[in-house]
Amino acid sequence: MTDREQIEKQLREAQAQAEADFAAADSPQTLYEAKTKYLGKKGAVKAILRGLGGLSAEERPLIGQIANEVADALEIVYDARLDVLKRSESEAKLAQDSIDVSFPGTWPVRGARHPLALMLEEIEEFFYSMGYDIAEGPEIEQEWYNFDALNIPADHPARDMQDTFWMKNGGVLRTHTSPVQIRYMQSHQPPLRMIAPGRVYRCDSDVTHSPMFTQVEGLVVGEDVSFRHLIGTLEALLKHVFEDSIEIRLRPSFFPFTEPSAEVDLRRAGGDWMEVLGCGMVNPAVFESAGYDSSKVTGFAFGLGIERFAMIKYGIRDIRLFYENDVRFLRQFR
Repeated sequence: MTDREQIEKQLREAQAQAEADFAAADSPQTLYEAKTKYLGKKGAVKAILRGLGGLSAEERPLIGQIANEVADALEIVYDARLDVLKRSESEAKLAQDSIDVSFPGTWPVRGARHPLALMLEEIEEFFYSMGYDIAEGPEIEQEWYNFDALNIPADHPARDMQDTFWMKNGGVLRTHTSPVQIRYMQSHQPPLRMIAPGRVYRCDSDVTHSPMFTQVEGLVVGEDVSFRHLIGTLEALLKHVFEDSIEIRLRPSFFPFTEPSAEVDLRRAGGDWMEVLGCGMVNPAVFESAGYDSSKVTGFAFGLGIERFAMIKYGIRDIRLFYENDVRFLRQFR
């Protein structure tokens, strides 16, 4: 028997033995071990092929072709046996874990959307439908963006420690999302419409105030933007969130970043007036900080608290309920 015939015989014998071992395997693990024994890097087939050095250049491709045929055939046998073993394991597990359908069932615990998430999503969808962009910015903000660029002077009470969380490096936890408006104007040219939702921080805590809460501030800038546009936008928003029958009124107010400024109240039938947001026409000094020519553009801005809106809409009297994660409270918003 020639060397080529001897190697071919060894390959066929290895194939037959491997098929027998595959058939005898009783689990996917033992089957894998058998496959490694014959087809692994140190397996029987590789060991046999080390004898190719004694063959002629014409004989080596023939033996290589036979080796490939053996490997392919073993892969097919392996896959078929693996499928049988996995199916057998699954059937055994199902039999072991069988369920007695006569036992009483258990109800799964279902989660619920948080009321603040529901309110924020409703407001974002309203403005998105009107063509507004939704912008975000850093919660740890530079003093210039949080105060100076918004025409808030150095001696303004809002900068005091009792109102603002100051960082050791001079930065602040933003007290409003108005800095996002400045950053947006620096990277966009008018006309523009945008809202800036996000968390803000102030040193204030009681049944109606939280040291961390969620704001949505809006900004519209163009050549002919007027106070009438502002009133129409806010009226549409409030009637969308609450109901068409509400009454709305504006009261004169003061904010450094808007002039004129107003606070907006609403009242349901037979109820009391409730303050819901602040607004006004953008102060020209703010446009100058953002690099806009205040002689060519005008704009309006507004800011509202998501918690305040949710408290009014859902009849919640204590803002702290939003953050306590009491399932009895959250369950109501399924």
